[in-house]
Amino acid sequence: MSPTPRLLLLVALLASTAHAAELKLRLLQTSDVHMNLLNYDYYQDKLTDEYGLAKTASLIKAARAEARNSLLFDNGDLLQGSPLGDVVAKVKPLKAGEVHPAYKVLNLLEVDAANIGNHEFNYGLPFLRQAMAGAKFPYVSANVMRADAPQQHAFTPYVILERRFTDEAGQPHALKIGVIGFVPPQIMTWDKQNLDGKVVARDIVETARRLVPELRAQGAQLVVAIAHSGLEKTDQGQLAENAAVQLAQVPGIDALLLGHAHAEFPGKDFAGYPGVDLARGSIHGLPAVMPGRWGDHLGLIDLRLDNASGAWKVVDSRAEVRPIYQRATRRALVDADPRVAAAIATEHADTLAYVRGAVAQSLAPIHSYFALVMDDPSVQVVSQAQLAYMVRAVQGTAYEKLPLLSASAPFKSGGRQGWNSYTDIPAGTIAIKNVADLYVYPNTIKALKLSGAEVREWLEMAAGNFRQIDPKGTPEQDLLEPTFRSYNFDTLDGLSYEIDVTQAARYDADGKRLTGGGRRIVNLRHQGRPVADEAEFLVVTNNYRANGGGNFPGVNAGKIVVDAPDENREAVAQYLAGIKRFNPMADGNWRVLPVPGVKLRFLSGAGGIAHLAATPRVKLVKDNGDGSALYELVD
Repeated sequence: MSPTPRLLLLVALLASTAHAAELKLRLLQTSDVHMNLLNYDYYQDKLTDEYGLAKTASLIKAARAEARNSLLFDNGDLLQGSPLGDVVAKVKPLKAGEVHPAYKVLNLLEVDAANIGNHEFNYGLPFLRQAMAGAKFPYVSANVMRADAPQQHAFTPYVILERRFTDEAGQPHALKIGVIGFVPPQIMTWDKQNLDGKVVARDIVETARRLVPELRAQGAQLVVAIAHSGLEKTDQGQLAENAAVQLAQVPGIDALLLGHAHAEFPGKDFAGYPGVDLARGSIHGLPAVMPGRWGDHLGLIDLRLDNASGAWKVVDSRAEVRPIYQRATRRALVDADPRVAAAIATEHADTLAYVRGAVAQSLAPIHSYFALVMDDPSVQVVSQAQLAYMVRAVQGTAYEKLPLLSASAPFKSGGRQGWNSYTDIPAGTIAIKNVADLYVYPNTIKALKLSGAEVREWLEMAAGNFRQIDPKGTPEQDLLEPTFRSYNFDTLDGLSYEIDVTQAARYDADGKRLTGGGRRIVNLRHQGRPVADEAEFLVVTNNYRANGGGNFPGVNAGKIVVDAPDENREAVAQYLAGIKRFNPMADGNWRVLPVPGVKLRFLSGAGGIAHLAATPRVKLVKDNGDGSALYELVD
């Protein structure tokens, strides 16, 4: 008698169950290292316990020892961000065939695959490709296409890693892990001069929906998406910079590695975000992790897989971030891996020699602890350097007679970078390391021709730095809007103005007019006279802002009239070298108007306490003991 179909099905099910296996896989991630390969602060010229991939390397070693199966990934913004990166790209450029120090380290750590971040493009495509050639692991980037052939990817969009893992019973299994990468489409704005006409960036989520099924069809049994992108609470729409929440809902992805936002996920800052489960570390049920910045955390996702259904599936997961430093107690949690320092000893020595080169003498300290609430020397010296550069650049041109303004913002002002991330330069010798501290990005100088009305709106956008203060509200109110990016708090030298924080912000963080938004910029004047809407100005800034970075209203590449090739940082170095000795003092061309009956309070680094004697408009309320302090702005 032949077996019945029901009996055959039962036998098949029993056989399947008998051979089912459980496998645990640990995914490890670094992101946004920004060339902080060592635990060394080149700006202060000393070791640090708070960041550095050399410290993360010790966490990686420990995490691998705990798990039978693991993979390590890097999520970009690796090649730019510290003087070490500038030395390799600009000062002592990488020679043909040389391995970039970042890849000396990542190769040492045995990275399995990596994604390209937005800052990878800062030094141009030729340098990026030259540097990446030294990586002994594959790179992925799926949403960047060739401009001359828009259907062709500019980089490898995805790879399939073939690995042998061991299940819980000690049996080996061959798995194919698909890895796909994404970068913010905004690279086309942020690095327009490097990318325009060469590549085109597409939407992250649309690209994922198109390519993940293709990756599965090619045999990927598990798909890991590495997105150099963060989380937002609301749907971001097309070409979103931070698309994690939407990306987590794309079918076929098993784990999501995030970056770009310099934040820690899972973490308390993301409580209440749509679909977020902080206890499990998931977004819409998908395991996800984001490991801060500069190597201060290691991202970790533990997956439990089984193949009872005939295919490997994730049946459970947990995500976490592991710190190298305990902020509350200000204590190091791990030692640096000595192999990292040994691997890049030559490049580190070259960087120290470079940053210690003298430029000028300062008669007073320069710091940025209060740059978000009052006119500040660390910002003004950059503006003065930009003005000096542009005066020379427009001599003999049609723009020579236009009133010249300079836009500059504080780049180091704590916040998501940590309470020690401030410019703090003592009086005395100003070295290259200090110039790099004043201007941390390799931006280039641009100038735009704008009307008085456009200049006013520029300042209104920047005034989103402040919360709206209620004159009839509580007697102590927080002055600063914590979600506002400090590099978007442009101040304009060459004008005088005041900021009325009792008014509602006119623009949101994306540059969109807010319903009911007021006018915070009052008493806007040029050389003592009110600025007319039809007036014309030449405004010097950097390529990021001039090309539309920050979404400032009316500020875009179409307004550029001076397209200079030189770096803003080089302009600062030349300016200081030219004046030799200087007294860094802000001219007080702008101020926040006091609100009668309300104490305007703000958080900043505790390092600012040492400068209060020279800053009568700020008083200390409380030293919080964690590197931050609460201050009050007084009239």
